[in-house]
Amino acid sequence: MNRDAIMALRKKAAQEPYANKLGLELLTLEEGHAIVQMLPQNDMENIFGMTHGGAIFSLIDEAFQLSCNSYGTVAVALNVSVTYHRTPDSRRPLIAESKEVHLTRRTGTYEIRVTHDGGELIASSMALAFRKSEKLPFLDDIPEHDVKE
Repeated sequence: MNRDAIMALRKKAAQEPYANKLGLELLTLEEGHAIVQMLPQNDMENIFGMTHGGAIFSLIDEAFQLSCNSYGTVAVALNVSVTYHRTPDSRRPLIAESKEVHLTRRTGTYEIRVTHDGGELIASSMALAFRKSEKLPFLDDIPEHDVKE
């Protein structure tokens, strides 16, 4: 496992302004796998008073971003498709789990599922990442003692 990449991504995720604005919390990170949690807030509601699909997509994208960059090289989204299965309860945490299903030198395919803390399926997604050859630009910038495991 690329321990340095995992530690660097944990640190960057904790500092990411957009993720912090949405209250996204990284729970698990391993090569090709990430779990991120979000507690929907009132300002994330759509015109019907339900959690906005864009907020759910952002949760999906955060889990995808972390799982596909976990090898220590830059990976960017080529395609993300989302299916919304049910309206979430806005008072309960949403959990996105991104799992790698196929990996090549140049691409990675990920399945992301969003559930309530009780396991009810809220949304599912398939995502394709393009894997660049350069290492994460912040990989050498993070001292080991600054990162919690």
